[in-house]
Amino acid sequence: MLVSAEEMLKKAKAGHYAVGQFNINNLEWTKSILLTAQEMKSPVILGVSEGAGKYMCGFKTVAAMVDAMVDSLGITVPVALHLDHGTYEGSKACIEAGFSSIMFDGSSLPIDENVDKTKELVAICKEKGISIEAEVGSIGGEEDGVIGAGECADPEECERVANLGVTMLAAGIGNIHGAYPDNWAGLSFETLDAIQQKTGAMPLVLHGGTGIPDDMIKKAIDLGVSKINVNTECQWAFQKATREYIMAGKDLEGKGFDPRKLLAPGAEAIRETVREKIKLFGSDGKA
Repeated sequence: MLVSAEEMLKKAKAGHYAVGQFNINNLEWTKSILLTAQEMKSPVILGVSEGAGKYMCGFKTVAAMVDAMVDSLGITVPVALHLDHGTYEGSKACIEAGFSSIMFDGSSLPIDENVDKTKELVAICKEKGISIEAEVGSIGGEEDGVIGAGECADPEECERVANLGVTMLAAGIGNIHGAYPDNWAGLSFETLDAIQQKTGAMPLVLHGGTGIPDDMIKKAIDLGVSKINVNTECQWAFQKATREYIMAGKDLEGKGFDPRKLLAPGAEAIRETVREKIKLFGSDGKA
């Protein structure tokens, strides 16, 4: 059974650890992440971008697949199915499709419009028992067509959005989707601390978890980050293991071309990446 992310993130905030959001792209990715979370006894959030949802035949298909997989695999740890960087229309579609959590990304809108639309979605989510993430500032780089310049969030605007009753808040603090460039200045802990002071008990979200040094991850958690998003690192691990399998000619050995064999090394590579992140975030044993 899918659950709202609210309770798991409240526990994470109080316990000074973070819950990982790992984006899914197909059945293999979903299965790998769920099995690893169960193995590690960790709560987990499955992220779905609007593009990935479309690729997987729509939000209803995704919700049905994840719900059935949780049941069939005997998953007992808390699992939230979460829309990642959703539009206003996409957020409503995921609510109707059976997602247990959504993110409305209104960061590209004027702050008043961001507030108005977030407020409307908060009311709907509260009625249905769904958690909701909002965003202030922007995450640098590009993910699934969502492009941000990486502006640090205004702590005053963060307080304004947090007071709308959202479950969690994503705030730009110099983080970037995808690979970090060599000249990256690092996370702005001054901004994060100022936001934490304004938002209090609100769980904060760190997007762009791939490539941030471990010491920065741990400091961000100390400063109130309770949810960390990982996508690119799983993609890298999957392609590397799959490429090695093919380059070694194993797809030509016996029935090595069978998709169940062809995709197995990549799926295991994802599991190892998720294990590492769960340990780093400190959510192992917290289910």
